[in-house]
Amino acid sequence: MNIDVLVAEIGSTTTVVNAFGGLHGQQPAFLGQGQGVTTALQGDVRVGLREAMADLQQKLGLETLEYEEFLATSSAAGGLRMTVHGLVLDMTVKASREAALGAGAVIKLVTAGRLKASDLKKIERIRPNMIMIAGGLDYGERETALENAEKIRSLELPLPVIYAGNVENQEEIREIFSGSPMELYVTDNVYPRVDVLQVEPARKIIQAVFEKHIVHAQGMEHVYDLVSGSVMPTPGAVMESAKILKEVLGDVLILDVGGATTDVHSVTAGSEEINRILLAPEPEAKRTVEGDLGIYVNRMNLAERIGEETLRKELGLGFGEVEELPPVPQKPEEIALALRLTEEAVKTSLERHAGNLRNLYGESAGRKRVAEGKDLTEVKFIIGTGGALTRLPGAAYILEKIQTMGRGERLYPQKEAKVLLDRNYLLASLGVLSRHYPEAAKRLMLESIGLWNEEGVDHVSLD
Repeated sequence: MNIDVLVAEIGSTTTVVNAFGGLHGQQPAFLGQGQGVTTALQGDVRVGLREAMADLQQKLGLETLEYEEFLATSSAAGGLRMTVHGLVLDMTVKASREAALGAGAVIKLVTAGRLKASDLKKIERIRPNMIMIAGGLDYGERETALENAEKIRSLELPLPVIYAGNVENQEEIREIFSGSPMELYVTDNVYPRVDVLQVEPARKIIQAVFEKHIVHAQGMEHVYDLVSGSVMPTPGAVMESAKILKEVLGDVLILDVGGATTDVHSVTAGSEEINRILLAPEPEAKRTVEGDLGIYVNRMNLAERIGEETLRKELGLGFGEVEELPPVPQKPEEIALALRLTEEAVKTSLERHAGNLRNLYGESAGRKRVAEGKDLTEVKFIIGTGGALTRLPGAAYILEKIQTMGRGERLYPQKEAKVLLDRNYLLASLGVLSRHYPEAAKRLMLESIGLWNEEGVDHVSLD
């Protein structure tokens, strides 16, 4: 068996290693998957990686595990922690936040306007992996971003800073950070003109900087002792897969329910009708991360949202059983509970991700119909990935319920949208693989979601 590439997904609780072959020819193949416990917080991610590699070797029945390349995605040790600082909350701050989230960041602090002393103290406590400064339309307001840069520079923290604000400030920003221990990266303005989001250049910079600085994260210092190629933030890798699937299939929505968080990715421009009444622009590719909605680390948050009385009525289980739920449910009652928590995570995260319609009333104009947030009405495929939705039996039914949720004012996918599962749990790994083997990764994505047959893309399933 020839293994071309191993791709590790280093999660908050588990590490998986996927093996791929045939990448240099016309028959790319997923060969198998090994699993271990993530050990970044214990000081050395290599322990969990080697455990997952040994599990893979045993499953493949190999005496030795030989491969050409080793790539990885990571959300361990807190993932990519960022703070974001802009000018106006609904403009440059929103655009900066969208760029950071789309790149796979976990945003720990967002500020609008001039930084206060208390904000600087928060940044010092957070110790982010990266700081992003924006503010001002191109050739517009300049002073806020410059003042914020001076204040952030004064912290003398040894971490990268990305500037994505008013283009007129770029020279002064470079002067401010000259000689600083903070490595500066300058990119295009995320909000160059009114109602124009330009987040892709900043996303690419964020991911490149993450890859360069990942070795400074807790427990990740020796990751390149094993990994020979790219390391991407796991959510950013899923977003890469979402963009590729959008090119092939049309508008997509991907939900990733994990042990610590629930991520929602959508790639859709929305409908022309909704865009005409949208109050503020939305990016085509949008990610939201819900740090309070994980079915293991944050299981009590989900249980409290459901309510103990409801849990007892539906499952005959209370908060005590929720507390004792293991990371990998085995018993029937554990699986039933995990499914119910997963359903609540999907329902709540989608409510937060999707936009809605509402009425505005004015004395002269009367009632005006407007839209706010992300329009998902054009989504053609709803795809589930992550451990909960791909490993728990019956999880597809949870996604099918989306088609009956949010009727009326919510901008949810319509009933025609098809539900698919990332059956091999590969979308994150294939996102990073797509950087090196784009066509092979595309085919493997379609295979994993059940839309590839011997003739290629299964057009019957698309109809």
